[in-house]
Amino acid sequence: MATVPSAALILEQSLNGAAHGAEFRGPASAPARAAGRRLAPARSCARPLALTLAAALAATLAGCAGDPLATYDLSAPTSGLSARPLRASVVVSAPEAVAPLDSDRIVVRAGAEGVTLLKGAQWSDRLPTLVQSRLIQTFENGRSIRSVSRPGDRVAADYNLVSEIRRFEIDASTRRAVAEISVRLVRDRSGAVVAGRVFEASAPVETIEGAGAVAALDEAMGRALRDIAAWAAAPR
Repeated sequence: MATVPSAALILEQSLNGAAHGAEFRGPASAPARAAGRRLAPARSCARPLALTLAAALAATLAGCAGDPLATYDLSAPTSGLSARPLRASVVVSAPEAVAPLDSDRIVVRAGAEGVTLLKGAQWSDRLPTLVQSRLIQTFENGRSIRSVSRPGDRVAADYNLVSEIRRFEIDASTRRAVAEISVRLVRDRSGAVVAGRVFEASAPVETIEGAGAVAALDEAMGRALRDIAAWAAAPR
């Protein structure tokens, strides 16, 4: 079976030929030989061929790389927050989550068991880190507790707020963005669970792609964060 040379081999041979100044001469015509004149050599075709192959190879490699993913963020609620501050300090841990929620990809649920990813889009950080930051900002925006911090900030705390992201996805069957987060408020010194609750929120989705899907997810998460902040600041 004949072996077909690769594009890279053809490109290398073409460039080598051009580097050695390869020329192609045509046969002199009879009148030219009789007059003793020498015909000018024909122009080399090696360099144009090499450039064409190089351009084709570059285009192929660019296509393999794929288009960059659009990056999206979540926002923290600034209105509708509790106006009755809790005189306590809270440490907010990053939520637990399982794959694919424990990543920077945006989840779309296609059915009861089917899960896929939103094409061409990603979060600006891992989802648990992003939710932790926006929850802290929600507490700060509402001024609903005395102080809020992260683990490792070396701030004396009365409570630890631990959570788990159970769902944060576009439900294609209902065309809604869904957020479901389990939250526990734990006393720092004793480790006793003071209270616990599962928060659910949703928002309609107009289009399951890009900015439209992300806007619905942001609305659903905003509702959940607002409810969590109000619940955590309630007197106990």
